[in-house]
Amino acid sequence: MHGVIVLMFSQVVVKVVGLIYKLYLTNKEGFGDKGNAIYSSAFQIYAMFLTISSIGVPNAISKLVSAKLAIGDSKGAYRIFKIAITIFGFLGFIGSSILFFGAEYIANKYLQIPEAKLTILALSPSVFLVSIESVFKGYFNGRENLTVGANSQSLEQIFKALLTVITVEQIAFLSNNNTILMAGGATLATTAATSISVIYMYKYYQKNKKEVWQEVISSKVYKKESILKVVKNILEVSVPIALCGFFSTTIKTIDATTIVRILKNSIGEETATMQYGILSGKVDTLITLPFSFNIAIATALIPSISSAIARGDIFNAKRKIKFSILATTLIGIPCTIIMSIFSKQILELLFPNASLGAEMLKLSSWSIIFVVLTQTISGILQGLGKVNIPVIAFAIGTIIKFIFNIVLIPKVGINGAIISSILSHITSFVVCFMVVKKKLNWHININKFVIKHTLYDFLRTKVLQDIKNTKHEKPLIPTHTAYTNNVSLGKQRINKKIK
Repeated sequence: MHGVIVLMFSQVVVKVVGLIYKLYLTNKEGFGDKGNAIYSSAFQIYAMFLTISSIGVPNAISKLVSAKLAIGDSKGAYRIFKIAITIFGFLGFIGSSILFFGAEYIANKYLQIPEAKLTILALSPSVFLVSIESVFKGYFNGRENLTVGANSQSLEQIFKALLTVITVEQIAFLSNNNTILMAGGATLATTAATSISVIYMYKYYQKNKKEVWQEVISSKVYKKESILKVVKNILEVSVPIALCGFFSTTIKTIDATTIVRILKNSIGEETATMQYGILSGKVDTLITLPFSFNIAIATALIPSISSAIARGDIFNAKRKIKFSILATTLIGIPCTIIMSIFSKQILELLFPNASLGAEMLKLSSWSIIFVVLTQTISGILQGLGKVNIPVIAFAIGTIIKFIFNIVLIPKVGINGAIISSILSHITSFVVCFMVVKKKLNWHININKFVIKHTLYDFLRTKVLQDIKNTKHEKPLIPTHTAYTNNVSLGKQRINKKIK
């Protein structure tokens, strides 16, 4: 929970600051929904390239490093880090090159938004930078030092907001509020902020390199593996995780490539672009807020479960899994309800100059609970070594998204894209959940599990630990398993302490 809280605090900073500059851009004269369409479409392409070179990297490196450190193999963990930074640095460079030299083709042919060329060019170096940053983040996460990655995220977002405002204001002044140039300037600020984050991670690594090297030298357990073997181990974990990220971003990319293309024949290209801008720039920004907080749980789960499994501590692994699902539910359900009921008021408060989209937000909010649960359960599966299951689940969800986009958008307009997204997320959740349930041999009553059982079980376990640690009291219940056969006196004592 310490790691989760650190990451959640970082995500609060990241999302609050991100929302501030998003509000600034949307309400900025000359930017608005059209600027959001140009800005967001380029980011969807950028996100696809990141999935190939870096999205799966932090979790993959984290899982492998934590497993090595759990058995005392610090040298093996450091070797994984060195090899990973070479591989993914190269892949990031390739991704940046493709994005840079193919910007015009992607904007004209793939997105059919020619104005996006400049934003794609400005974003292209970030693919390489994020690839390097991801390896550093994964290594420190595997060492259960989540603070470094959290700080780098906060630092990056703060500079991103500051540089975005400064750059866009300068361009607006010099170009008389040219939307295309302002969108390009906003993405250029993203690249500059990413550079600052990478420099921070590298400086931190250099500062702590002596401590890391001493651990490597004193490593008691080390079985040398060939570079090919290490690469294979990394790819076996990172490729499935990257594919999950790829399919997740593809869902949004499907919107970027189908909404304007389909709707422009019936409502005109300008109106179609505006509607896509509302969905991608405002609605998706608000809907992803809970996802960002919840990702802290999934990120902390992977090294934690991997480490417990490596030590053979199945009991504690199950406890962490159950509590994480509870925490995720307590994040997702309130957010779903609040955004559904107060969609109009939220948009009017945050986007007073461009408040359209209440119906879109109300409908989209029903995807929140399924996405956050899928996030957590994917982290559970990755920690348990079942990295291919989320890939299958997201692949099926992506196919459903594409089919229903083609079928529903011509019939119900842009709401068809939202409905297809909800159906896609429900499908992915059901597949992942059923596998976890079968893997852990759970017979789960959802209401009892979410609302009562998990919270009570968590508190009860904490009380048992307190009783064991109390010097003047003899523990009534020595183990968790014995609880089910406990005497009445023991139950009363635990219930009293919980109350």
